[in-house]
Amino acid sequence: MKVLVTGGAGFIGSHVAAAYLARGDRVWIIDDLSSGRLANVPEGAQFHRMAIGDAAVDDLFESAGGFDIVNHHAAQIDVRTSVRNPRADAAINIDGFLNLAEATLRHRSRRFVYVSSGGVVYGEPERRPTPEEAAKMPLSPYGVSKLAGELYLHYYRRVHGLEYIALRYSNVYGPRQDPHGEAGVVAIFSQRILAGEPLTIFGDGEQTRDYVFVEDVARASLILGDAELSAEGDLDARAFNIGTGTETSVNQLGAELHRVADRDTGVRYADARTGELRHSCLDTGRAQIAGWAPSIALREGLSRTFRFIAEEEGKTA
Repeated sequence: MKVLVTGGAGFIGSHVAAAYLARGDRVWIIDDLSSGRLANVPEGAQFHRMAIGDAAVDDLFESAGGFDIVNHHAAQIDVRTSVRNPRADAAINIDGFLNLAEATLRHRSRRFVYVSSGGVVYGEPERRPTPEEAAKMPLSPYGVSKLAGELYLHYYRRVHGLEYIALRYSNVYGPRQDPHGEAGVVAIFSQRILAGEPLTIFGDGEQTRDYVFVEDVARASLILGDAELSAEGDLDARAFNIGTGTETSVNQLGAELHRVADRDTGVRYADARTGELRHSCLDTGRAQIAGWAPSIALREGLSRTFRFIAEEEGKTA
């Protein structure tokens, strides 16, 4: 198939693009390189430097003769940035998204794969692991913009017939991870261990997250992107949580990374950050019924990630 991956020079998007290529698909990538890197673009993909809000997006659809699948990973991903500047967040995550969605509709793509966020759209959920039908109570502009994308796609499907799925990611980690933003904690901790510096943990460290390895996430795009979906159903019927269903505290994460690194650089605690979620963990039962399940255990994933970062920085793990 012909596949367009937005944000394909980024951490997760590059793994997704590589997975499509390995399956034998033809892959186009668009990325403005604001956070992505050319070095991440997999061999065999056609790369185009542009933002998702550019008018040239429609030209690319035209020149390629349309795409079977549009896999949308490009986004403003930092919660704290969205809090400081909600309009900048919306310019990319809503206005840029709409430019891409309109092009997808005009050129009649078979399916739109949308990356949402299970870590923020549910807010502080009452139930953990949290199922897709839980109340949507985002506590940041980033969470609002991600949920807005799902709502727009629900409209496009009901009114214009655009087929889509939404993947609600938990905290993704792995090789090529950007050490910025909350999800970058694995990369940040790894870098500090390699530098022989103590890990900084905000608050008491008992806040928990659901850490899922990036290669498992990439498989979800391929498997669920081809899933048979009912013609009926509400917003949540098109959504799949992508996580492990297991909570790991920041304290546990730091200890596990010290174990895989075979060195202990210590821990120092700092004041808790305002607005940070206390707990997040996703119920992935629906994705598993559709044929996807995580396969990489946390210790293995952390070990592979740490070795990659060590090699990148020219150090020996």
